[in-house]
Amino acid sequence: MSPNILVINPGSTSDRISYFRGEQEIFSKIVSYSPADLEPFEIESVTAQYDMRKKLVLESLHEEDIELPEIDAVIGRGGLLRPIESGTYNVSEEMLDDLRKGVMGDHPSSLGGLIAHAIASSIGKPSFIADPVVVDEMEPLARYSGMPENPRISIFHALNHKAVARKAAKQLGKKYEDCNFIVMHGGGGITIGAHKGGRVVDVNNGLDGEGPFTPQRAGSLPAGKLVEMCFSEEYSPLHLKLMIKGQGGLVALTGTSDLRVLEKIINEEKLTQEERRYIVRGLTAEEALEAIQAMCYQIAKEICSLAAVFPGPPDAIILTGGIVSDARIHKLIRERVEWLAPIIVFPGGDEMIALREAAERVLVGEEEARTY
Repeated sequence: MSPNILVINPGSTSDRISYFRGEQEIFSKIVSYSPADLEPFEIESVTAQYDMRKKLVLESLHEEDIELPEIDAVIGRGGLLRPIESGTYNVSEEMLDDLRKGVMGDHPSSLGGLIAHAIASSIGKPSFIADPVVVDEMEPLARYSGMPENPRISIFHALNHKAVARKAAKQLGKKYEDCNFIVMHGGGGITIGAHKGGRVVDVNNGLDGEGPFTPQRAGSLPAGKLVEMCFSEEYSPLHLKLMIKGQGGLVALTGTSDLRVLEKIINEEKLTQEERRYIVRGLTAEEALEAIQAMCYQIAKEICSLAAVFPGPPDAIILTGGIVSDARIHKLIRERVEWLAPIIVFPGGDEMIALREAAERVLVGEEEARTY
């Protein structure tokens, strides 16, 4: 029989929890966090959210009448570890230590391994992560920047990139390793990667450094002005970091990262008191629309720039992640890039199933878990 697997996927603005008895998904729950929920943690390490998010997982299991002893394994979304190869990994003490330290940065995905280990160890069961955001398959030329002290690095939504790329290849009747894709994953952060022959050979560091601006991140910035801001007395280092990640992008331009709220403004629908609290004062429907259009413009530019990585047109451009569920986002990106290659859309992605399958392959002996 297939094992029972709990899957935990913390993200920037939401958590997703799924429980599978064998291949059957017993429940799947998405909990979104408002700016008010996250405000107490803005100046803290992401580990400060550990208790809040772990409690949510346990409460969700209780609400669904899932008894902990019936769980065979727990797998979490991989976090900001040291660069590693693609695969499924046992959660080890060394991994836990690096997740707590934030050796490659600070992001809620790092809580996946921490929470998975805590729950699994309490019942004597194994815990895993798979295809964490630090999977590194970049080619040598892609690592160059014009500043040798500051090379480009690989931090992206590896799990969903790989999952939807394999799904698209199957849809095309090919093996993933025989395809060339450009994959865009859009959530609180946005990463766009060139998948060549089964490897992500170039991708933007979507955590805090490169690419289009996103619902929460500022993206690539004019360097000269940023340097001036760093050395002025107007901004503290913490303030600048928040402006780059957390309070950048749509949050800075409109006051919110919630596309549903922005759609209500564009359509001139009434906002709740809580929604109005964080909206930029006086934001008009035209300004909200233009901010979304600008984000999609930058996404399209990044997609098209990766065409230079391949010897010819890619097999497909794959759009995935939460923001693709917004019909306007989907349409605005498609209009600018569909001349390049066929468009395949997987709104939200297949991360939970991909994580379950990764854990199952190890538990049934089809794959050996890697050691971090």
